[in-house]
Amino acid sequence: MAIHTQESVSGFVASDPQLTQTTKGDPRLYLRFGQEHYRREDDGSFTQLETTFHNLVMFGRSAEHADVRFAKGDNFVAEGYIRPVNYERDGQTVNDEEFVAKKIGHDLARTRYDVDRTPRRGSAEREAPERDASAFASERGAQRGVASAMGL
Repeated sequence: MAIHTQESVSGFVASDPQLTQTTKGDPRLYLRFGQEHYRREDDGSFTQLETTFHNLVMFGRSAEHADVRFAKGDNFVAEGYIRPVNYERDGQTVNDEEFVAKKIGHDLARTRYDVDRTPRRGSAEREAPERDASAFASERGAQRGVASAMGL
């Protein structure tokens, strides 16, 4: 079976996330995010270019969870897709785009955090399919000594 892939984006939260509702009453999270850009020079060094800013939206329960967990300045990685949007600003129609995030998480390379693996309320009633992790057991065991240093 083929690997399912989607577009992704990474950056930092540049505005305070805003949780609102759609016209149907569903949760909608909106935030501006920034992306830093660099150019590799012939000598191997990097020159920082102008940071760009973009729109990100998220819907449903994921939007509610992200609203609680993300704040201005957080680094993230998100999965989803880009869609075109049109809106009015100062009497002019603006054609733009936004990233619609289906999933979002803090960027492990830039964020220190602890993982809470306790089941979420209600998830105990649902049975998850068993995963065969035996192929990864020896590899994972070798990595355990490194895990405590990740993200530092």
